[in-house]
Amino acid sequence: MQNSDDIWRRVEQKRPRFSELSDRIWGMPELNYAEHRSAAEHGAALEQEGFRVTRGIAGIPTAMMGEAGEGGPVIAILGEYDALPGLSQEAGMAEHRPVEAGGHGHGCGHNLLGSASLLAAAAVKDWLAGRGLKGRVRYYGCPAEEGGSAKGFMVRDGAFDDVDIAICWHPAPFSGVNKPRSLACMEVDFSFTGRSSHAAAAPHLGRSALDAVELMNVGVNYMREHMPGHARIHYALQDAGGIAPNVVQGKARVRYLVRSLTMAEVLVLLGRVRKIAEGASLMTETSVTHRVLSADAELVGNDPLEQVMEDNFLRLGPPRFDEADKDFARRIQATLTAPEIDAAYRRAGLPPMPGEVLAERLVPLSAPEPAGIGSTDVGTVSWKVPTVQARGATYAIGTPGHSWQLVAQGKAPAAHKGLEHVAKIMAGTAADLFSDATLVARAKADHAARTADMPDVFPIPKDVPPPLDMADGH
Repeated sequence: MQNSDDIWRRVEQKRPRFSELSDRIWGMPELNYAEHRSAAEHGAALEQEGFRVTRGIAGIPTAMMGEAGEGGPVIAILGEYDALPGLSQEAGMAEHRPVEAGGHGHGCGHNLLGSASLLAAAAVKDWLAGRGLKGRVRYYGCPAEEGGSAKGFMVRDGAFDDVDIAICWHPAPFSGVNKPRSLACMEVDFSFTGRSSHAAAAPHLGRSALDAVELMNVGVNYMREHMPGHARIHYALQDAGGIAPNVVQGKARVRYLVRSLTMAEVLVLLGRVRKIAEGASLMTETSVTHRVLSADAELVGNDPLEQVMEDNFLRLGPPRFDEADKDFARRIQATLTAPEIDAAYRRAGLPPMPGEVLAERLVPLSAPEPAGIGSTDVGTVSWKVPTVQARGATYAIGTPGHSWQLVAQGKAPAAHKGLEHVAKIMAGTAADLFSDATLVARAKADHAARTADMPDVFPIPKDVPPPLDMADGH
């Protein structure tokens, strides 16, 4: 469409400022709901670009919305800026070298994600004003995607009630329209309370909460044989009750993450996990309580939106990288295993290409369904609003998500090139939708048809508040 050159030129003009924003966010990695400095940077960038900014959405201090324009349809572009624990790593290094022992790092590329989305929104704002078109573009700053489900709490609070279309993206080894496949999930803490005692002199007087956690984990591991093959259950010990082996631990806490293709399936599996927790409590004569922390619905696709975004990919073409970019990517690939590199191709539905280190080709919309999928709180948004996502090539093929290798590439020139490329895709998609009201209508009709017969199972229970203490280990 004729929108492309104009909107893409606006992205190019603004890109240096937002690459710098991405690098600053990379340098201040903050965990779920604790992204105070990162949120402040995004809020300041929105104000500098002339957006009307609302902070503290859904009672979440680090969630925000910036809006520009008047009347017309509302198109939201979603950004994130949370990091991951234990992934501190120097930038530009192809060897494991933490900046801070035990520190955090942007191991999922959310420094790029938020900055590219804000760049796209800023370009669309100027494009709307330049064309004199009615319409509102919004940037949603969404914290705590990594298990915190902030977008779900924002949906529940009504933040997306008047949004017509939502657009998002995620860093990846390949570029293309994201296949709308994800696992619904729910994250729950199980806390056991027993009775402490001297482990040698009076063990018979103690009731070990740690024993209860271990028995629960054994029970869930046996359950794995008897659940759907696509389902996943993970756990992590949050509180072992102490470090002294000569004390019977009177408290212990374990966190479970239950995933499956639909939220209805998740609730069935979680019910079984709860029964196992109760059984462990009975066996150890302890008590158990559980606390739901977060939950994400599965993604709902949208054919018209995916085609609009695909058209933008085809017009723009793939990102391009220079030899310096590829040299660094080769050094990163040298730290990876052959199965890790192969898995990247399988997840994208592409045949391997020998010698390929950075993807200068597109994943077509017609590619096979991806092998290996995770969860995202964008899924909950997609139940409320017609939603489309891009994948943007920003790192070496085979780089595992949530790894030091991904952190090491987060400020690389290749990452900046990928940031600009995917910002153009999102901005171009929004411009096409603002220019043609029939596209918005078709997207809404597709969404209504897909959700009409789906069970109305909102993933987050009504009485569950945002887990603002999540980063503190509570």
